Amino acid sequence: MKFYSTRKKSPVVNFEEALFTGQAVDGGLFMPESFPQLYGGKSTSTKDKSYNQFIFDVARPWFSEEIPDEPLYEIIQQAYTFSPILKTLDRQTLCLELFHGPTLSFKDFGARFMARAMCYFHEKRQREITILVATSGDTGSAVARAYHRIEGIRVVLLYPSGKVSGLQEKQLTTIGDNVLALEVEGTFDDCQALVKKAFADRNLKKRFNLTSANSINIGRLLPQSFYYGWAVSTLLDAGYPKVNVCVPSGNFGNLCGGLFAQQSGLPVNKFVAAVNANRVVPDYLETGAYRPRPSIETLSNAMDVGNPSNWERIIRIFDHDPQLLKKHLWSTSVSDEETRAMIKSVHSSFSYIIDPHTSVGFAAVDRFRQECSPASDESFLILSTAHAGKFHDIVSGAIEKDFPLPEELQKALELPKNATKIPADFGALTDLLSF
Repeated sequence: MKFYSTRKKSPVVNFEEALFTGQAVDGGLFMPESFPQLYGGKSTSTKDKSYNQFIFDVARPWFSEEIPDEPLYEIIQQAYTFSPILKTLDRQTLCLELFHGPTLSFKDFGARFMARAMCYFHEKRQREITILVATSGDTGSAVARAYHRIEGIRVVLLYPSGKVSGLQEKQLTTIGDNVLALEVEGTFDDCQALVKKAFADRNLKKRFNLTSANSINIGRLLPQSFYYGWAVSTLLDAGYPKVNVCVPSGNFGNLCGGLFAQQSGLPVNKFVAAVNANRVVPDYLETGAYRPRPSIETLSNAMDVGNPSNWERIIRIFDHDPQLLKKHLWSTSVSDEETRAMIKSVHSSFSYIIDPHTSVGFAAVDRFRQECSPASDESFLILSTAHAGKFHDIVSGAIEKDFPLPEELQKALELPKNATKIPADFGALTDLLSF
């Protein structure tokens, strides 16, 4: 499989090169030259098959030219000691719980596969790698945990000061060893701008052998497409005729993974991109004009992105044609007030506790049903991207009830914070990289 840059001014590369480069030299993002057609036959039925076996079956066509079957299966086995869980609320409303990994976030699925794949190739490279990551909450801890204590790889996390939950910050700043946490005095957009500037500096990138683990890296995006395949295939096997998928979206990497699966033949009826007050994408779909803007702070902080990086990939998939894109994607913006109300409503209706990001997804589906009148045979799969315990104060306040924290979060709370505060300044970042 070969990968090209969205800006088409960089050489075509293989998966290994795309994985370690992170971002193309022309500033674009890597895209597959073609999409293998994976879904529709017996090989992608989930009946009598473990999650990891299913993932292996759909991953092989992507990686077979560079990773033989045996090490590929070992990568999957090491990455996924957990799996998603499908939760049925009613016949037309289901949740895909993606928070059963070590950091209780969907980002464990991409980060852990990417770390294992990078280890496989890194053995022959014999040079230290620096992974530079901007995080709005969950990416940092997922990446840090996935690469923790891996020899020859150091991780530098940039997160916005005061704009992640207390529990998220504890997860980010209590790992240590080969993981350096930088608390940036600014927004997530500032963190992301610093990372992009670092990758654009060829001398800096070469000096520190920089690569990324954000969803700009194709190595994290591809494995995220696989759980869409497993979930939708499971529902089709169970007799659900039409499945719409709702994705709480910020940097749009998760949705992009879903679109990759759809391009590979997965019969998703419609995608719903659920966003918070950062409504760049709904506005684009309504007006045809893409206008990035400063991010707005919300309860669903991991989605506080004013200029989604992966939009560059999504518009490339649909040849920059808004009308073609709208056939596959609908999007809406949800307020904090609506987010709180939906957390309460879901708990009241189903005795089910959801986090603010998942709540944005539920509210978006509710609005889609009101405005678009889907057919009676259409069901909705809502991606639940984080454990509610990571936002304990918000959620317990909304449902007016306390609930226990998972053991992983309890342990993180007991550890001391270890982070270096820096201004949103490129010089400050380069000084610390040199340390």
